[in-house]
Amino acid sequence: MEKENSTVVTEFIFLGLTQSHDVELLVFMLVLVFYLIILPGNFFIIFTIRLDPGLSAPLYLFLSNLAFMDASYSFIVSPRMLMDFLSEQKVISYRGCITQLFFLHFLGGGEMLLLAVMAFDRYIAICRPLHYSIVMNSRVCHALLLLPWLGGFIHSIVQVILILRLPFCGPNQLDNFFCDVPQVIKLACTDTFVVELLMVFNSGLLTLVCFLGLLTSYAVILFRVRGSSSEGKNKALSTCTTHIIIVFLMFGPAIFIYTRPFRSFPADKVVALFHTVIFPLMNPVIYTLRNQEVKASMKRLLNRHMVC
Repeated sequence: MEKENSTVVTEFIFLGLTQSHDVELLVFMLVLVFYLIILPGNFFIIFTIRLDPGLSAPLYLFLSNLAFMDASYSFIVSPRMLMDFLSEQKVISYRGCITQLFFLHFLGGGEMLLLAVMAFDRYIAICRPLHYSIVMNSRVCHALLLLPWLGGFIHSIVQVILILRLPFCGPNQLDNFFCDVPQVIKLACTDTFVVELLMVFNSGLLTLVCFLGLLTSYAVILFRVRGSSSEGKNKALSTCTTHIIIVFLMFGPAIFIYTRPFRSFPADKVVALFHTVIFPLMNPVIYTLRNQEVKASMKRLLNRHMVC
């Protein structure tokens, strides 16, 4: 059998988050409680924005899409991770691994682009308020919504194509609790130096450029409103602060994981846990807690159903 032309590995074995059963049980309980509390909150955000005609501005349309992306993202890793915590052998098929990897980068890349779209929306709303309704018309909004999904798909399919071309004919143990590019590439039965460079360019450089671009855009917004009225300045500062928090939560772990050569560090699994499980559930919640209009709409919706 020619190893170079045949993929003999049909499944991968996860080594898990830790080898300590007590630590895994503790993480299992924390993640389960967090998952069951925060995930319904994301769907409640979506329903609130969809049901309230007063939340029809593009910002809320983008926010509901962010909540949907984050909720979908959390379904990729968390449910299987919770089941694996209770299993002695954590096994995933080769196709299942590639599928998990595809959707992980599809939604992750899409969310990064969606944050860029939201930054553009805030720039027009704060710096060009008189032209906002003209620039952010219905056609433009729908085109901007399509951009993250299309960009995320292109970003992810490139990753998958590069991995599918690699032969896997030997070790099948992934030193992680889910399938991701750095760990999967290490198991290939060939020299992966060029592929690693392409992956770093595709994920790492793109992530870093988007991160720096977003920070620059919010710095420009804050610079432009420095001479505005106190009320306008406070509102712009509150909005930009919320977006900057999300940018750091989203891009910080991604930069740590994907902008360096694929070498193992002690903090890798902890960072990956927050990046794939914790932060995606928290992003829309942070937006909501700092947005008075959404909070007021959620209270009205709850009061209406309680009265009924």
